[in-house]
Amino acid sequence: MIIEQPAVYLRWLYPRALWRMDHHEKVVYLTFDDGPIPESTPFILETLKRYDIKATFFMVGDNVRKHTELYKQVLDEGHQVGNHTHNHISGFRHTLRDYSYNVEKANAYIRSHLFRPPHGWMRLAQYALLSRKYKVVMWDVVTRDYSKWMTAQDVVNNVKRYTRPGSIITFHDSLKSIEKLRTALPASIEWLQQQGYRFGVIMA
Repeated sequence: MIIEQPAVYLRWLYPRALWRMDHHEKVVYLTFDDGPIPESTPFILETLKRYDIKATFFMVGDNVRKHTELYKQVLDEGHQVGNHTHNHISGFRHTLRDYSYNVEKANAYIRSHLFRPPHGWMRLAQYALLSRKYKVVMWDVVTRDYSKWMTAQDVVNNVKRYTRPGSIITFHDSLKSIEKLRTALPASIEWLQQQGYRFGVIMA
């Protein structure tokens, strides 16, 4: 299990993947996985707008299909979107053909050159194939906002402990995370601002 920061060996397995941005600049990159969903996405968008921050949303294709207006709102408000498969499937449980098909099915709705594999794992053959077309984006900090064992303060503490210049920070746009994010997202943003961080968007 990947906890907070990715293991070094994963960076070796996926060497062309983007794990962290320029560490010479005091800029962080907020990302949100698994949306869009009406129970979570509107709050996240409202919070980002309040602080004048743009972020990158790695979306599940079937959620985009079901909630097209939310997808359009994310784009209209100036955020970037990326592909997170059509059904949030695991690369290790699917063949190269099925996995790549699921990614392309999602991209018919999402239309992005960014891709993040669910759970941060995929087979090497899947990675080799998809990285020809997509910029594979991983992360430098996982907030673990999805965990039932974590409180909102624990999520903020992970941001405080592990963030560094260039960090790609992963939150989750999901039912498992939203109650914690109502407190943790504004608190994390305010702490990052107090530390002098600026906020960037991952470009395709």
